[in-house]
Amino acid sequence: RPDTLGDYVGQERVLGAETLLRSLLESHEVPSLILWGPPGCGKTTLAHIIANSSKKNGTRFVTLSATSAKTNDVRDVISQAQNEKRLFKRKTILFIDEIHRFNKSQQDTFLPHVECGTVTLIGATTENPSFQVNAALLSRCRVIVLEKLSVEAMEAILLRAVRSLGVQVLGQGKQHSSSVTGSDSKSSEFQVYIEEKALSTLAYLCDGDARTGLNGLQLAVQARLAAGKITPLNPTRSDSADGILITEEHVKEGLQRSHILYDRAGEEHYNCISALHKSMRGSDENASLYWLARMLEGGEDPLYVARRLVRFASEDIGLADPLALTQAVAAYQGCHFIGMPECEVILAQCVVYFARAPKSIEVYQAYNNVKECLRMHTGPLPPVPLHLRNAPTKLMKNLGYGKGYKYNPMYKEPVDQDYLPEELKGRDFFKVQKT
Repeated sequence: RPDTLGDYVGQERVLGAETLLRSLLESHEVPSLILWGPPGCGKTTLAHIIANSSKKNGTRFVTLSATSAKTNDVRDVISQAQNEKRLFKRKTILFIDEIHRFNKSQQDTFLPHVECGTVTLIGATTENPSFQVNAALLSRCRVIVLEKLSVEAMEAILLRAVRSLGVQVLGQGKQHSSSVTGSDSKSSEFQVYIEEKALSTLAYLCDGDARTGLNGLQLAVQARLAAGKITPLNPTRSDSADGILITEEHVKEGLQRSHILYDRAGEEHYNCISALHKSMRGSDENASLYWLARMLEGGEDPLYVARRLVRFASEDIGLADPLALTQAVAAYQGCHFIGMPECEVILAQCVVYFARAPKSIEVYQAYNNVKECLRMHTGPLPPVPLHLRNAPTKLMKNLGYGKGYKYNPMYKEPVDQDYLPEELKGRDFFKVQKT
C-alpha cells in the first residue's frame, strides 16, 4: 500500500492537489469521515495513509473491523481515548472498517464521543451510508464518495506492483522498463517479464477493483514461476531463453473470470448495453434482440441486463404502459430463479415487449424537474404546511397541526386545497421548465 498521499492514485476528484480534504489531511486536521466506495477503490489504504501521517503528529490511531469487533471493544477504545485526552492531551483517530456491519444501536455508542471530540471517527463502507449508517452519526461526519478506479489509475497501480516485484515490462517486442528492485526475481532462477498489453488488459478486466487486479497479477506471476521450476520451459513465444514472459492469456487465466470472452468491465460492455437501450427506445425489436444476444452469449450477467430493463420500464415507457414495470420485475425474478441459459428467453420476451411498447418520459422528466427545484433552492427548505401535518397529540393540535385540512373522500365535489409549500404554490413539475 502507498504510505503517503503523493503515492495515492485514482481519486483526484476528492483528493486532488487543490481539494479541501487534501488540505485538511496535509495540515493534520482530520475531520470525522465516512469513506464510501466499491471494493478495491482505496478506502482502507487512505485510512492507513492518514494513520501514518497522524502518528508522526503524535495522534493515536486505532483500527477495528465491524465484522469481528463487539460493542465492548468499542467502549474499551473510547475509554482509552478519554484517558489519553485527559492525561496526555493526545487525540485518537478510530478507524472502523465495514462500519455498516454495526447495527444502529452499536453505532449510537460513537455519538457523544464524536460530538465532544474524544475520538475522530473514520468509517469505511461499501454500502450506501444513507441507509446503513445512523443519521445522527452521519450528520457528524463528512461523507467522502470514492469512485471505481479508472483504467489509467489501475495501470499506475499495477506498474508500481510490477516494479516492486522486479518484473520487467515489455512493449511491442522490446524492453519497456528495466531495474530489478524486488527480492522475488533475485531469488528466482528466472528473470520474469510481462507484456505491456497484459497489464493494460488486466487494468480493463478488473473493473476498477485494485484488489482484484493485484491478486490477478500475483497469481499470473506465481503460476508462471511455479511452472518454470517444475518443468524447464523452452524458449518459445511466451518464454525467452533467459527468463519467463507473462502474456495477456496468462493474465486472463489468472483472473478466472466468466467475462473473459466478453469484456464486461471494458468499453464493449457499455457500448452493448447502450445499443440495447437505444434499440428498445427506438422500437426496433430485431436490433434489440441482437444486442441482447451479443451480451448474453458473451457471458454477461443476466441479472445486470434485467436490472437495466427495470430502469428502462420507468424511464422510457413510464405511464404509457404501466404494465412494463411489472414485466421487468417479473423478468428479473425469473432470471434470479433459474439462471442461464434457461432465463435467456425470459429476457428476450421482456426486451421485445419493451421494443413494441409505447414510450413516455413524462414521469422521468417531472422527477428531474423536482430534483432541479431542490438543488436550486436557496436557504432552508420550506416547512410542511400546518394543515398537512398529523396531530396525534393535544399539544400538536394546539399548535395548529392539521387545522383546516379537508378529508377528500368526504366531499363529492373536487376539494380546493393546497398541497405544496407556499413558496411553490402553483408550480407544475410536469410542464417543461424554461431555462
